Amino acid sequence: MKSLLLMLRTGDEQARSLGQEIADWLERRGLRATLCEHRVDGGLEACKAPEDAPWDLVLVLGGDGTFIGVARVCLHLGLPLLGLNLGRVGFLAEGADKWPKRLEALQSGRYVLSRRVCLGYAVSRGAATVCSGIAVNDVVVSRGDMARLIRLKVERESANGLERVGEMRADGLIVSTPTGSTAYGYSAGGPLVYPELAALCLTPVCPFLNTFGPMVLPADAPLRIAVEEPRGEVRMTVDGQRAFALEHGDVVRLVRCPDDLLMAQTAECGSYFAKLANKGFFTQR
Repeated sequence: MKSLLLMLRTGDEQARSLGQEIADWLERRGLRATLCEHRVDGGLEACKAPEDAPWDLVLVLGGDGTFIGVARVCLHLGLPLLGLNLGRVGFLAEGADKWPKRLEALQSGRYVLSRRVCLGYAVSRGAATVCSGIAVNDVVVSRGDMARLIRLKVERESANGLERVGEMRADGLIVSTPTGSTAYGYSAGGPLVYPELAALCLTPVCPFLNTFGPMVLPADAPLRIAVEEPRGEVRMTVDGQRAFALEHGDVVRLVRCPDDLLMAQTAECGSYFAKLANKGFFTQR
C-alpha cells in the first residue's frame, strides 16, 4: 500500500482536522495521501490520482451516510473502502478513536476484504430513460406527502421472459442490498441478511391486507417495479440521499452492479454478529 485517498465529510471541521493529522502520519511513514471533501455532485473530480501513484485504498472520515455517498462515487474505481466513524450509528465505519492501530493494520496487510452487492437502477418513462444511477443500501418506491396507498407491480426478468412476483397496495416498497438490510428495510420489518450474500431484499411498507410479505431473492436476475397508481405522488429514493418523482406508468429496473463494493475490515472492528449486538439489534443476552 503506497497511496490513500482520504474522503472527508462535507463541511466538517473535525473530519478536516483528523484528515490532515492522518495525512501527516501517513507521509511520515512514506505513504502518499490525497485529501478530498466529499460532495453530493461528485467529489472525485477535483482530486484525481497522479499517474505515478494510483490510490490503493479509500479512507472515509464521517458517518455511515458519508460512507455510502463516497461508495457510490468510488465504486467504479474498484478500490477497497475503510470508514472511520464520526457519526452516530457507525455500522459501516469503524471507530475513529483507534485510527493509528487501524492504519498500521492496513499498512501491514492485517485486514480482510468484504465484497458487497450494489444495485444499479434506471427509470423508464415510455421509450426514454429519465433517471439512472447506483445504490449501495436501497432503492425505495413510496407514496408522497399524502397518506394514500399506492399500487405497485413487481416482476422479475428470466430466460423465459417476465415472471410475476406480485402486486401490492402499500405505502411503498423497499429493495435493499444485504448491506442495506440493517437500515430502512429492517425498520419496516424486513430480514437481516448476511452482508456478503448475493441477494436482494424486498420489504413492503404497510401493505394493505398484508398481501405481499418480505422476500429475499437472488441478485442474478433484474427486477422491475411498475407504478400502477394513477393518482397522488409517487417517489423513488436512493440510499435515503437522492429522490426522484415518478409518474403513472414508470418502470424502475433494478440490476446487480457489475462492480461490487469492497470494504476493508481490520480485526479491531469485530465480527458481523458482534457488531449487530453492539448496535442494539440483539438486545437479549
